[in-house]
Amino acid sequence: MELIDTHCHLDVAEFDPDRTQVLARARAAGVAGIVIPAIHAAGWEGLLALCTREPDLYPALGMHPIFLDQHQVRHLHDLEARLATAPVVAVGEIGLDFYLKDLDPDRQQRLFESQLAIARAAALPVLLHVRKAHDQVLATLRRIRVTGGIVHAFNGSLEQGRRYLDLGFLLGFGGMLTYSGSTRLRALARDLPLEGLVLETDAPDMTVAAHRGERNSPEYLPDCLAALAEVRGIDPTAVAQTTTASAQRLLPLTSRSSL
Repeated sequence: MELIDTHCHLDVAEFDPDRTQVLARARAAGVAGIVIPAIHAAGWEGLLALCTREPDLYPALGMHPIFLDQHQVRHLHDLEARLATAPVVAVGEIGLDFYLKDLDPDRQQRLFESQLAIARAAALPVLLHVRKAHDQVLATLRRIRVTGGIVHAFNGSLEQGRRYLDLGFLLGFGGMLTYSGSTRLRALARDLPLEGLVLETDAPDMTVAAHRGERNSPEYLPDCLAALAEVRGIDPTAVAQTTTASAQRLLPLTSRSSL
């Protein structure tokens, strides 16, 4: 089975000591591709360099709302310039986070809209971070239409999930699905259309139940697959085929020539 990890921060410092070994174990576990979203402009160069060295790593560039104080207007111009020359597969990680109260919602909204406009001009999908802001994000996406995307670590309502699907988005499910106590999340993963779901780890964060308290890793993606297959009561092979096909349909994973 070939799996795609649609959201993994393999470029961050937590993986510096053993990144090569982590990648080897992930590949041995059936992970055929890993999408690596950026979080701030300072990390773009290193992220692109990593993806240059490893052909099954796919870069996304963007500015994460949690790092709002690090983003500057000039970074938007830099993002436009890089998208014109580097064959990235998405704009991300972008979005809105209304869970953290010290993040200015108006600044977040302006940054989000600017990056959506850039993604639309570049005809690229987006990778969304959304916490306590699904209705606001959905309203924004209806105004600023983009080439679909993935709602990373989806945790909204069933109705909100269906509205994302109607807009051409996929919904990412990962490590939290492996916890038996995640009853609401597991119900979502059961009731939403399988064709609208993709797998992710969000490594090094949001680790799977079997590795609670440890660093998360893309090599644990099969745990997420097994959990999704379990809640839906179907064979893991069918889940792998469908989620991988959905990721490949949305993201230009075969279009990278050189970075």
